[in-house]
Amino acid sequence: MTTSENLSDATTGTDTSAEGAQSFEYADSRDTTEGRVYTVSGGDWDDVVSDAQHDERMVINMGPQHPSTHGVLRLVLEMEGETVTQLRSVIGYLHTGIEKNCEYRTWTQGVTFVTRMDYLAPLSTEMAYCLGVEKLLGIQAPPRAELLRVMLLEINRIGSHLVYIATGGMELGATTAMTLGFREREEVLHLLEHLTGLRMNHAFIRPGGLAQDMPADFEEKVTAFCKVMDSRLPLYDKLFTGQPIWRNRLKGVGVLPLDACLALGVTGPILRSAGLPWDLRKTEPYSRYDEIEFDVPTSTDADCWARYLIRVEEMHQSLRIIKQVLKMLEPGPVMVEDKKVAWPAQLSIGSDGMGNSLEHVKKIMGQSMESLIHHFKLVTEGFHVPAGQVYSPVESPRGELAAHLVSDGGTRPLRVHVREPSFVNLQSMPAMAEGGLVADVIAAVASIDPVMGGVDR
Repeated sequence: MTTSENLSDATTGTDTSAEGAQSFEYADSRDTTEGRVYTVSGGDWDDVVSDAQHDERMVINMGPQHPSTHGVLRLVLEMEGETVTQLRSVIGYLHTGIEKNCEYRTWTQGVTFVTRMDYLAPLSTEMAYCLGVEKLLGIQAPPRAELLRVMLLEINRIGSHLVYIATGGMELGATTAMTLGFREREEVLHLLEHLTGLRMNHAFIRPGGLAQDMPADFEEKVTAFCKVMDSRLPLYDKLFTGQPIWRNRLKGVGVLPLDACLALGVTGPILRSAGLPWDLRKTEPYSRYDEIEFDVPTSTDADCWARYLIRVEEMHQSLRIIKQVLKMLEPGPVMVEDKKVAWPAQLSIGSDGMGNSLEHVKKIMGQSMESLIHHFKLVTEGFHVPAGQVYSPVESPRGELAAHLVSDGGTRPLRVHVREPSFVNLQSMPAMAEGGLVADVIAAVASIDPVMGGVDR
């Protein structure tokens, strides 16, 4: 017997000796012409079935491949007839490890990861992350950059709410909602592409400001966008708000009163539909939101209908904010002056769409060895962030989105954790759905508007 036979398998930690091999139970198996086949059953499913208390109740899966569960959400329903007696949310099918990946990148590179969490509102996650980094650095973005951030966030909010109407409408049978919603969202994505260079996952908000200034014709483009949306948003009231089928499908469905919202930590339109006007843009203003006039719509109905009305009104309020920002904008830098933080250095748009300005490249390559060394180290190693931790919240389209960042004084985060509203709000699914009909589960999920990239991160 060789020494290795007495050792545990380093990859699995199991005892591979002759005696050890028989010391634990294998899964059920059967021999076939192709070899031995093992049957491994899903443990969570077995637990759910064993929990079923009554023979007359059914346990069924809704998702994760179901088109009405917003991507990869699995709902396990215990039903008596068509009434849901128990509901469990099963997540993790889209797990990406973004937060852990950020620990192996510089603080600036982390933006390219966090923007992929909530892929319907990427700029909100960028904003929360960058505000946290700026608090740790003790810096503040220039006034122009702060206003441009607000403008981009509100354009993004409109696009996110349009997807809520489009997908929620189609899930409930209103296929025209999908057509119209995505038509308007294309207007949003075209505009964001013109302003930032990308339709989604922009990585445009950076620690210290923005990657670059707006294109020369941005005011004209944004004004045209506001006019288009002002003309098209009333169509949603005509098609849905005054439509009896739509109203009956949502009214009194998925009720979550204020005390339940507070107990579960639910925020965003769901909380405001229960009567609490909690909006971080008003209650804990950031990035000059306190200088802008807008209303926070609320309701006391606490149902799917109220959440729909609130999101429609929020799009009108976002347009109102965007128009004010255009009037408030003044010339100035969009990145802090500190060259030890500002990265990439002096971006400008070239023939390829983006790139460092040729004048700057010529200078650091031909005239200043120190500038070249600094530029190289800033890009490859990143800047040092003072040790400490910070919690920086913003109001995303789904509620309170915050970044908890921990620094040990190095050029990479020690820990990144994002408080994602989709993840927290999803806890309200059982409270909304249990006791109701299975058809109303679809309406309740749509009213939460979860983005599974944010849930699974």
